[in-house]
Amino acid sequence: MNVPRRVLKPSRSPLASVVQHICCYNLPRATRAAIPPYLSIRPFSNSRRDGAAKDKIQFDVLEDVFSKVTGGSSSTAFTNHHETVAQISATIKKFHARKEPFRIFHGSTNSTRPILKKILVDTSRLSNVLAIDPEKKTCLVEPNVSMDRLVEATLKYGLVPPVVMEFPGITVGGGYSGTSGESSSFKHGFFDRTIEFVEMVLADGTVVIISPDGATRDLFNGAAGAVGSFGVTTMVSLKLHEAKKYVETTYHPVSSMSEATQMLKDFTSRSDLDYVDGIIFSKTSGAIITGRMTDDLKDGVAVQTFSHAKDPWFYLHVQDKIAAKSGPLTEAVPLAEYLFRYDRGGFWVGKSAFDYFKFPFNKFTRWWLDDFLHTRMLYTALHASGQSKKYIVQDLALPYDTAEEFVNYTDKAFGIYPLWLCPLKQNPLPTMHPQSKDWEEGGKTLKQMLNIGLWGFGPQNRKEFVIANRDLEQKLKELGGMKWLYAHTYYDEHEFWQMFDQKWYNDLRIKYGATNLPSVYDKVKVDVEAEMKAEEAKSSLIGSLIKTWPFGGFYGIKKAIESKTYLAARKATWRSSGGSA
Repeated sequence: MNVPRRVLKPSRSPLASVVQHICCYNLPRATRAAIPPYLSIRPFSNSRRDGAAKDKIQFDVLEDVFSKVTGGSSSTAFTNHHETVAQISATIKKFHARKEPFRIFHGSTNSTRPILKKILVDTSRLSNVLAIDPEKKTCLVEPNVSMDRLVEATLKYGLVPPVVMEFPGITVGGGYSGTSGESSSFKHGFFDRTIEFVEMVLADGTVVIISPDGATRDLFNGAAGAVGSFGVTTMVSLKLHEAKKYVETTYHPVSSMSEATQMLKDFTSRSDLDYVDGIIFSKTSGAIITGRMTDDLKDGVAVQTFSHAKDPWFYLHVQDKIAAKSGPLTEAVPLAEYLFRYDRGGFWVGKSAFDYFKFPFNKFTRWWLDDFLHTRMLYTALHASGQSKKYIVQDLALPYDTAEEFVNYTDKAFGIYPLWLCPLKQNPLPTMHPQSKDWEEGGKTLKQMLNIGLWGFGPQNRKEFVIANRDLEQKLKELGGMKWLYAHTYYDEHEFWQMFDQKWYNDLRIKYGATNLPSVYDKVKVDVEAEMKAEEAKSSLIGSLIKTWPFGGFYGIKKAIESKTYLAARKATWRSSGGSA
């Protein structure tokens, strides 16, 4: 093993001051030396002995990765990574000593929850792809690596993650700490099910490696979807699989929600499909969309892209195709174009910007304003304008059996269309992800859930908006469903913990010393009274203008332009050249 002397002799390293102790379950000396010098590996008080061998395996993985990268072009990135994590660890230790809670600043967000300017731990520098192993089909990345940068890196090796979130700006760390699923999740589950191991800084500053099958598997499973309430994710090892050139994409028209759910059940039972999702345009019109990766183009199948300004938005394209044809229609979509097909228009959230400004919505205006209509820009503007407080952005997972009744409810209560349908393979229980305790026959496998994306303007009056959201939560609970925790959550604490295993969660927090951190409920709840008081206290001219149409919208555009996030789309190398004809 070729490990540089500076790594083999950590006492000479500038990071030596943060070395704690290493207890690596009889790991080889070379393996211990290759572990980052700031890393403290220790068994926890009630770790099982049978987990030790599995933890040894995960450090063998680290040994292999480190031996490849420390002597090559990526060594600088690893050195920078170690130094950054050491700083994060030292900062967190100080907060822990003072028993002060902290929040994490990642540098960007697709969440619609407000960012509270309290004590922050800055992880924004952790944004690098550190290593890709094409033989083992794994990728070692930092948490702020976005989906588009990840895909660009892995496609160079003919590989792709099994689950890629549809918005290019969603990050690897957000995918693990939050709830993230896509049209491949009927097969692979949530994003965290595709992770080999995670490097995490615990609430006391200790840096550990956690995995789904090691001695710390309880922490790995508990932290997935717990929005950073156990510690700070600093590195992730992802599984990859073989990529193909195209996704053979077929649009299957449906005329009711009942037909849609039955079709989803049928398609998700097929092993030849890689992707399944759906769009409901109205009570009588929708499409189920299936995808199969392929390198071959069938005769008569056209190639379609969605990333260029002259291309159609995906949902509008699907709507046009099913309107023009009564049966299924198939196209070939380049793989990355498929993965990020909803970026332009942010599914269909972008249309709301046109509605807000009362601006014409047509092919020309979408082309003209294209820079503003990618998800990074849309969500930056949504936050800055204050419109996120008036906008319903909810993903709601339900059993298949009650999905139709729920859509009937949203039709009457909100009248919001389109709706997104995404079948989900459940995580094993207990979990902080949406869950239903419906088991397949035999009681060994949980039934799939159906995610319904509800995104559109709610009541403009704040009190009415809150009431509408509370009614939505109650109906969801009545029908055995749960919401994803990235958005507004109005449950009181008792209601919230009726949905999750509070004892399991609290015991984990105690075991891993995380009780000084904000809990998952603290992080996702909306304090309506505090928000209203804060709004009333805003007496500045800018604060008043932001609440007034159309100045709030213009302010959001200003902040989006200043963020320069439009440059990410312009510089994207994953886009197929030329666009569609």
